[in-house]
Amino acid sequence: MQTDAHFRDFKTFAIEQFGGPVQKIAIDAGFSCPNRDGTVGKGGCTYCLNEAFNPKYCSPLKTISQQIDEGIDFHEQRGRNCKQCLAYFQAFSNTHAPIEHLKELYEEALAHPRIKGLVIGTRPDCIDRQKLDYIAELNKRHLISIEYGVESIYDKTLKRINRGHDFATSRRAIEETAARGIHCGAHFIIGLPGEKQSDWLSGIDTINKLPINSIKFHQLQLMIGTKMVEEYQLHPEDFTELSAESYVELMIEIIRRLRPDMVIERFAAEVPPRYLSTTPWKLHRYDTLLQTLRTKLSQDNIHQGALFTNY
Repeated sequence: MQTDAHFRDFKTFAIEQFGGPVQKIAIDAGFSCPNRDGTVGKGGCTYCLNEAFNPKYCSPLKTISQQIDEGIDFHEQRGRNCKQCLAYFQAFSNTHAPIEHLKELYEEALAHPRIKGLVIGTRPDCIDRQKLDYIAELNKRHLISIEYGVESIYDKTLKRINRGHDFATSRRAIEETAARGIHCGAHFIIGLPGEKQSDWLSGIDTINKLPINSIKFHQLQLMIGTKMVEEYQLHPEDFTELSAESYVELMIEIIRRLRPDMVIERFAAEVPPRYLSTTPWKLHRYDTLLQTLRTKLSQDNIHQGALFTNY
């Protein structure tokens, strides 16, 4: 299997953990979000349109097992190796429920013969000690990863996008997760209003100090019907525009600064064009962008962590 010598990618991680390829199978288990149901707020984050990221086979009307079976068929039809899979609880906040309900869903997924572990996408304000202790027990028998939507390290940004929590909440959740030996990932959005390229690069030091194992970067995408579209129309000057070429250059600078042990799972996002409104981002398809990035890293002999210094 081809892995990337210039940055630590998910394929390398999968080989180390499972001896071969691993396919993530997305699941919509019917969760909501505390920023939508009134637990911490209403209306959700201003950029959010969750259905844009949901594969067609995902539906809370189907059982977990049915979604896994259909997800495996979906990926195998596209030529992907699905002998070993991770159940990816992706839609909304996948720890936002009583622990007994979580147990039913997680353990149904883990009972599937091809599922080797779980990836649990959630918010840092939807976790507590009881849930982490339970997940830590599962982690003794399977690979369990909790993927937190951090989005930004800047509280002014989090407030502006109606996130409903501050960065300190993310830090606490990540530290408590890592303390239990649970694989921990974090998701960040590049291009949120009010942030500049200098903010993204200077923030890497803060990210490096978090005890996370993996990271995802997505560029801001303006989805039809979201409040973020209205904000962009009113204040386009608050949004930083990057071409595909500029975005690749930014990612290269981020790669050079990231801890070399961190798994970089994604550099950008891609959703069906029908969901997209006008956007300051002019990116190509993700596969094209990724290949451009890899070519540039190889040509210039750039490696992850080249500028990282141990603290």
